[in-house]
Amino acid sequence: MLQAVCIQGKKLDMDRARRLADQFQVDLVKVPPQGKDAMYFLFDRSGLSLVQGKKVLKGDLTNMLSRVTGGHLAHEILLKAAKPGEGRLRGVDATAGMGEDALILAAAGYEMELFEHNPITAALLQDSLWRARKQPDLKDIVARMKLTQGDSKDLLSALTYEPDLIYLDPMFPEKKKGGETKKKLQMLHQIEAPCADEEDLVQTAIQTGARKIVIKRPPEGPFLAGLTPSYQVTRKAVRFDCLVFS
Repeated sequence: MLQAVCIQGKKLDMDRARRLADQFQVDLVKVPPQGKDAMYFLFDRSGLSLVQGKKVLKGDLTNMLSRVTGGHLAHEILLKAAKPGEGRLRGVDATAGMGEDALILAAAGYEMELFEHNPITAALLQDSLWRARKQPDLKDIVARMKLTQGDSKDLLSALTYEPDLIYLDPMFPEKKKGGETKKKLQMLHQIEAPCADEEDLVQTAIQTGARKIVIKRPPEGPFLAGLTPSYQVTRKAVRFDCLVFS
């Protein structure tokens, strides 16, 4: 699927580019692969992108700045579902994706572990985290986010503590999206299949002893793995099913 790492521009971190090419066992080139279906990483001064034809997928947590600062955080529906408590909070996003929801939880005070099974998505997210650390208003939030690439069930099983929160966002089809959002979702669906073992994932999360599990669902979608939530928070475009354990 991935054909190369294409570098463009001067004064780039070449060691980082080489490590990326070695990780995916592809060539490091200066000219993009040809063909409308050619998929490759583009590494330039703006960071890392995944490119295929006219479609570009790039993680950018800096776009979330206005949502997590200036008093706007209190309006986030995810936090109305999570209901953060006081003191040290430890959370796990077991389906990290591009990291936006984990950033919201970290901004609310959670020390977040991010698990992402897809290596391409994880590479894009790692680059986004790296760039966000350079933003003065984001660096302290991002410092509470640690990314690990690997199978979420294995990583959850290996936890040595009981999280206050586990967040699950198995991919589900989005409707009525246009423009850049539609292109982004198309590429995400192309490199990541929807969760095929959702029941095992939820059961593994429960076995960690987590105090709460928050699951993102489409508004009219079925309960994940058939589990009835303790409570729900619903808006027009999204629903959060919350499992609470004493």
